[in-house]
Amino acid sequence: MKLTIFGTGYVGLVTGACLAEVGHTVVCMDVDQTKIDALRAGRIPIWEPGLEPIVARNVAEGRLRFTTDTREAVDHAEVQFIAVGTPADEDGSADLQYVLAVADGIARHMSRYRVIVNKSTVPVGTAHTVRTRVEQILAERGQSILFDVVSNPEFLKEGAAVGDFLKPDRIIIGTDSAKAQARMRELYEPFNRNHERTMFMDVRSAELTKYAANAMLATKISFMNELANLSERLGADIEEVRKGIGADPRIGYHFIYPGCGYGGSCFPKDVQALSRTADQLGYDAPLLKAVEAVNQRQKTALFSKLATHFGGPEALRGRSIAVWGLSFKPNTDDMREAPSRTLLEALWQAGARVQAYDPVAMEETRRIYGARPDLVLASNKYSVLEGADALAICTEWQQFRAPDFDEMQNLLASKVIADGRNLFNPERLHEEGWAYYSVGRRAPSWEGHTA
Repeated sequence: MKLTIFGTGYVGLVTGACLAEVGHTVVCMDVDQTKIDALRAGRIPIWEPGLEPIVARNVAEGRLRFTTDTREAVDHAEVQFIAVGTPADEDGSADLQYVLAVADGIARHMSRYRVIVNKSTVPVGTAHTVRTRVEQILAERGQSILFDVVSNPEFLKEGAAVGDFLKPDRIIIGTDSAKAQARMRELYEPFNRNHERTMFMDVRSAELTKYAANAMLATKISFMNELANLSERLGADIEEVRKGIGADPRIGYHFIYPGCGYGGSCFPKDVQALSRTADQLGYDAPLLKAVEAVNQRQKTALFSKLATHFGGPEALRGRSIAVWGLSFKPNTDDMREAPSRTLLEALWQAGARVQAYDPVAMEETRRIYGARPDLVLASNKYSVLEGADALAICTEWQQFRAPDFDEMQNLLASKVIADGRNLFNPERLHEEGWAYYSVGRRAPSWEGHTA
């Protein structure tokens, strides 16, 4: 099939490349000429394992190309994907301006039947909004052209997006049109050879499914962080608790790891957007608000542990803190809503100096913060420790899991670790003389909580 993808960001580029990989002919359109020029030159604007060779191969074989020409994109294919950003508006609701701008472009240039597919994460009711916008513009043109609007939300994990797309758990398609359903079934046929993964439902249910999935996962994380904070005060070990509850198949082990909070482009934005949708409907959704509030508080945990160790926030002034991990999760350079940003900004506010290292997010850090005297970006995980008063761990990259502690203590000014991802054994580090602060782990010296 011929397919058009509007947007060459994270979702759009992965979608276009992977659909080309199974044999479709894809045009990816973006209004950013610089980005399109880079893609044509073989430069990928995001860091995603396995994506670059797929893009290169499909460009070379003629199944994938890039353009800034809206008319060319609309003329290319019957199926038009909208895969642009929906950033949080000032009140936390999803900003649909880019989605509607694409709808405008399709409506102004379409000359025959089109299937308009919402791939972007959008609030329930967006398909209706897009349909209304397209109908208005067609009316202005004096045209009566049939079209369908379909919801086809993405379920891609950053760092594993290529595998998630090529071997999906499920493919959600929301449509009430038999013609659009037939087109979408044909489009996704290569992904259903082993067994049927496609689930057809009404449009609003498909739109809600995306938000519900992310809100559920975020809820599990915030719930475990609440339990971790209770564990610290009760003298329990959240790792043992996690194993105990995870053994129950009704709960399972996925997404029950405590830490320093969730981040990224999806969970924070989608929980907020679903909560704001409830507000707009006059429905009080306290659980969604609590999930967000717990996460915001959890992002301050590492700073609080460091401040407590050194005797208060004011005692951090003039100190150097090393940071391992800047991206919101491993295998990506995405720092949107990353817990590391909360920590860095709190340390700077307290007058501390930061020396940081991340395997892939260094350029993104420079883009966000620029050059500043209280930020040093190191070349590796050991050089970043030199002379630092403590180490804070924000991201659980594999290379951080089994470090040389002897080398670390030779480089650090003091043996202090605030571990936001529970990478190490507290008892071992305590025996070796480290001040080790984790999230919900039982401290070896715990003797009971006193109010």
